[in-house]
Amino acid sequence: MNDQELTIEGRNAVLEAFRAGRPMDKLLILDGCRDSPIQSIIREARKQETIIQYVSRERLDQMSPGGKHQGVIAYGAAYAYAEIEDMLRAAREKNEPPFLLLLDGIEDPHNLGAIIRTANLAGAHGVIIPKRRAVGLTAVVAKVSAGALNYTPVAKVTNLAQTMEELKEQGMWFVCADMNGESMYRLDLRGPIGLVIGNEGEGVGKRVKETCDMVASIPMHGQIESLNASVAAGVLAYEIVRQRLL
Repeated sequence: MNDQELTIEGRNAVLEAFRAGRPMDKLLILDGCRDSPIQSIIREARKQETIIQYVSRERLDQMSPGGKHQGVIAYGAAYAYAEIEDMLRAAREKNEPPFLLLLDGIEDPHNLGAIIRTANLAGAHGVIIPKRRAVGLTAVVAKVSAGALNYTPVAKVTNLAQTMEELKEQGMWFVCADMNGESMYRLDLRGPIGLVIGNEGEGVGKRVKETCDMVASIPMHGQIESLNASVAAGVLAYEIVRQRLL
């Protein structure tokens, strides 16, 4: 499987994919195109809350594998997205405090796939990603996850900070990774917890960071400043695992 296999182009093909309920990450439409078939596609996309972008013909031509886009290209997810309630239910069924990973703008599919794999091995009940400015469940993500997507649910939300506030009302609290935070070894990371990992360049966004209850740093003794996002997720996730075993 490759990324092109997840690209759907042409009006009929895109419309039928939406009507069949296939999960979609993004819809690209020729800017200025508002005819009836396009409006039908837009209606179906909005039912799924798919991101819609209006782009130039040049960009569509560049993004079209077959060159027959007819003014519309959709990107389908390799796996269906889950609901956060499914993750919380799984934790209750296992009689475990919820353990979720929240990813703030991870754009590299290799990082996302590796984090999902780590989440599965660390016993996390799910992964939450934002709809915008982040990679979705592409074929590359599925491959790098090494099968973890079959067992670890991934939810996509419109607003990560708002989702965190809602989960706080259900008893969860949150810790984010930041090099200026308190050493992770000095923090109590037990209980119903969400681990927040920022993107590869800017880290955790300001509002998301302000919503967190704690900020954890990973002790570093080398000459470079930071770890890869998926490595940082693994280190912190397993500190949570260690503390849960105490």
